[in-house]
Amino acid sequence: MLKISLLAVLLVFVVGTGVIFAVPDAAGDVVAGKGEFRLGEVLDESVGWFIVVGLGLIFAGVISVEIKLEEKYLGHTQNSEWFNTAGRIIKTGLTAAAIVSAWTWAATLLQSSTVAYLYGISGPFWYASGATIQVLLFGILAIELKRKAPNAHTFLEIIRARFGNGTHKIFLGFALTCNMIVTGMLLLGGAAVVNGLTGMDITIAAFLIPVGVMIYTLVGGLKATFVADYMHTVIIFTVILTFVSMVFFISPITGGIEGMFDKLAEAAVLKPVLLPTFVEGTPGNAMGAYLTMASAGGLIFGVINIVGNFGTVFVDQAYWQRAIAAQPSSTVRGFLLGGMCWFSIPFTLATTMGLTAVALQVSLTPEQVQLGLTVPAAATVLMGPVGAIMVLVMLFMAVTSAGSAELIAVSSLITYDVYRTYKNPNATGKQLLKVSRTVIVIFGLGMGALAAILLGMGLSLGFVYLAMGILIGSAVIPIALTIAWSRTTRAGAVSGALVGVVLALITWTGVASAESGGVVDIASLGGAFPMLYGNVVAILSSGLICVVISLAQRKVYDWKLMNPQMKIIQADMSESVKAEIAARAQDEETLKKAYKFSLKGGGILTLICVVFWPLPLYFSGYVFDLGFYTFWVWIAIVWVSVASFTIIVMPIYEARGGFAKVFRGQKADVK
Repeated sequence: MLKISLLAVLLVFVVGTGVIFAVPDAAGDVVAGKGEFRLGEVLDESVGWFIVVGLGLIFAGVISVEIKLEEKYLGHTQNSEWFNTAGRIIKTGLTAAAIVSAWTWAATLLQSSTVAYLYGISGPFWYASGATIQVLLFGILAIELKRKAPNAHTFLEIIRARFGNGTHKIFLGFALTCNMIVTGMLLLGGAAVVNGLTGMDITIAAFLIPVGVMIYTLVGGLKATFVADYMHTVIIFTVILTFVSMVFFISPITGGIEGMFDKLAEAAVLKPVLLPTFVEGTPGNAMGAYLTMASAGGLIFGVINIVGNFGTVFVDQAYWQRAIAAQPSSTVRGFLLGGMCWFSIPFTLATTMGLTAVALQVSLTPEQVQLGLTVPAAATVLMGPVGAIMVLVMLFMAVTSAGSAELIAVSSLITYDVYRTYKNPNATGKQLLKVSRTVIVIFGLGMGALAAILLGMGLSLGFVYLAMGILIGSAVIPIALTIAWSRTTRAGAVSGALVGVVLALITWTGVASAESGGVVDIASLGGAFPMLYGNVVAILSSGLICVVISLAQRKVYDWKLMNPQMKIIQADMSESVKAEIAARAQDEETLKKAYKFSLKGGGILTLICVVFWPLPLYFSGYVFDLGFYTFWVWIAIVWVSVASFTIIVMPIYEARGGFAKVFRGQKADVK
């Protein structure tokens, strides 16, 4: 089936970029290389409508047809279990592609380049490393879920099995808050760029972007999101590789690697990097340079990024759903591989385009920077309307793929943790499937309303991104310990989560007030230090409270009690899948080996990403010379090239058996 996906990817990309030639000349007022970027004047508004509506419907049609072919030839019947878990048989390659796609938000493409524009080369690194380690470490919890609750549909079912309905409702609130935040960021970033490049009304764009996603998710459920993830990821990597080629090897505007180095060195003299505080003129980077890891602003952002993204992985059902859908043998490998491949996207894109905006002296207002317009501005100045189109297509891929993950995540939460838990405990598979699809429609339409509310409040992508850890970070350690530590208690988990968020909010507003002379508003709350302290207090205080109270109560949970409480609709499972799940559930030795591998692999890679690689460069105060900058750029180029090859080829290779059945016209024998 992925052959159809690959052909569709090429078709959509060619059609999308081909629209350039239909754009009137007046829309191309931005001339490549001139450093001028005027909102709404780059492309004709019709291009925005084509991307948002036309491209969305094309993908909806292609993926819907593909899902129907899978039903016909591979026996993937759309019942409640398949719709919400994809049969729990997803292999390593597609799991990794789904992780990459679900974690590639609008913020991945936009905010990473924003911090490159603000803090220099440290920004892309801290964005990438600060959001990769969560996926690497989540692999530990993913395999623990396979060992202890293989029949689970959501992580909240595990919390309810251990602690009962009261605790379940509290963490349901955190989970839905997380989904609202992620969805809001997706649409804030996507709609802002569509509006900035084409002039299309920002609220209309926010309402229309989810439409195509809603259609194919309704048809195919979780498996449809996996297929869409693959297609979208191929296009995102293709665009990034194109930008890399233009900036470092083709465009005379940048002058290649050496030309970029010279321009960035000159930019440090004309506009040195300053510390993001209320003290004017405070140096933020070593020698004010953009080419140094010795960046106070970059480090502060890195800490905020690490804390906030623990919340949006560990508290987001979308990632638990990928763990549930993966084969046990593929779970850890899929998360580790997906995390390392994902690293290359913000690291390479922001090192390329974020610093191109600096090198070409692209003029952006603070408001435009916070809206995440650095990448579209740089691409437009570098390549004209062609660059703008490529950014739009890439961003649309990121927003819709991550949006589909959020749709199916919210659908699963409402279906299993609200409807079946509190309204109809004996619901049939057909009833659960109906509820799942109803929620997709309601939440899909509500996505646009949510974005409109955030826009009306004056909140930007940058603000929401930095604040998310304060709002949901206190739930991270209690959730992790609930599945990983037998001594965690109900009182410890609840106290940690609730007291932690209260302390974080008090710290956030208190520091903002102190720094701004008693004024607490969007501007003061968005400061670097209020965000930093609020995020750190959220995660550390909650963990300390949870551990101390749990140890004081001296209770030990028997893990054997958990999985029997996970109700699974046996009638909605094919006989072959039942047998496969039963066999794997008994293979405890394999799961233990996977758990040990996840501890070692996730732990070592985490230490490399946040300690051994960046900190020596930070404390040394080293400013890159041409040789080291060239080495750094080649690390990014090789990394993104290997990641692209892996994500594109591996799922196709693993699906070769399905291809053979389709080519032979062999219909599935569904039992």
